[in-house]
Amino acid sequence: MSRMKRVFLTALAAAALFTATAASGATANAEPFARPSRFSAQDMTAFADARIAALKAGLQLKPEQEKNWPALEAALRDNAKARIARIEEWREKAPPTLENDPIGALQRRAQAMTARAGELDKLAIAAKPLYDSLDDAQKRRFGALVRAAIAEHGHRMRGMMGRGGFGAGVE
Repeated sequence: MSRMKRVFLTALAAAALFTATAASGATANAEPFARPSRFSAQDMTAFADARIAALKAGLQLKPEQEKNWPALEAALRDNAKARIARIEEWREKAPPTLENDPIGALQRRAQAMTARAGELDKLAIAAKPLYDSLDDAQKRRFGALVRAAIAEHGHRMRGMMGRGGFGAGVE
């Protein structure tokens, strides 16, 4: 088995493990507002690393495309760090839910979306040179792989952090 396939399969296994763990944690609580066990910042970083490795392995970059990878990888890592920081801040502050403070919840959600929009813009700028160098098959895979690299974690964490409308989760 080639090294690239091994890296891809390892990253895929890590992502599957994360998905299974997140799903079992989300369903194991009989009480709807009970807090499931939380991943640490170190855990979240490890999962982000696995998703980034899966993206690179899935793209199967050619030598001439490799020069465009570092900018995208750095942007993905910055994106993950910012997301983890937002999650940690949210955990520390434990914001009130939409029902308890609807205006504050809406304002926090708007601020989170604005921050996320800026991060995605930086990611798009970093990804463009690499994307432009990809062949059609790589471009087809890129969309699905980059979506998994940037969105999977946020969706899972939002579900794990509880319910409560706009103020309950962060991306």
